[in-house]
Amino acid sequence: MTRDTTDRPQMDVEDFDELVSRAPREIRNRLEFLGGRLCIRHGPLDVDEFEELAAVAPEAVRLEYINGKVEVKAMPDGNHTSIFLWLSRQCMQHRPDLDLAPERGVKAEAYRKGRARTDGFLAPVDHFKGDREWSDPDGALMAVEITSHDRDTDQRDRIDKPIGYAEAAIPVYLLIDRDNNTLTVHSEPKDGRYQQISRHPWGATVELPTPVNITLDTEKLKDYTD
Repeated sequence: MTRDTTDRPQMDVEDFDELVSRAPREIRNRLEFLGGRLCIRHGPLDVDEFEELAAVAPEAVRLEYINGKVEVKAMPDGNHTSIFLWLSRQCMQHRPDLDLAPERGVKAEAYRKGRARTDGFLAPVDHFKGDREWSDPDGALMAVEITSHDRDTDQRDRIDKPIGYAEAAIPVYLLIDRDNNTLTVHSEPKDGRYQQISRHPWGATVELPTPVNITLDTEKLKDYTD
């Protein structure tokens, strides 16, 4: 089943007003709220300006910086959280030497110019020790996204993030897609693109390739069909 998400705004006006009230003075007057979307006047923010804005955003507003655009990532609902916890249990069972960090900020894209908030980021135990809000991708094994029912998920999770994660040389990108009940495994990043992409229905046995080397039994995901 494909869910129509075209009417889901990025954020509501109360959250926007709070974001404006917290924003640094030099950024505040560039923020607009049009059609339920956060917009930036007078050209895009640079990475440093974005990090200043993200650092003061209210808790309900999760900002990303993808392809030079500020994006608002939807807050997770119950099924989204349950799917993450299911994946976390699978990873712990198969690879106790790894941690699946939830909602980890990652320096993505070429030259680390993007700032993505992953739903999960798989790396060796203690890999994130000492990191601040945004981690370098070096040494991590897999980025995970679980789609949310908002109108920007198609561009963000299916198009922009595979490019950003491949450019950052993250070995595997796993997309758990709630709109069509599939898992898409991206691997072998080269020249800013994943060379191998495989799609599997919920219920299939899914092999996550090297260096992850985890076999997922996805039958449980059928319990989270929206």
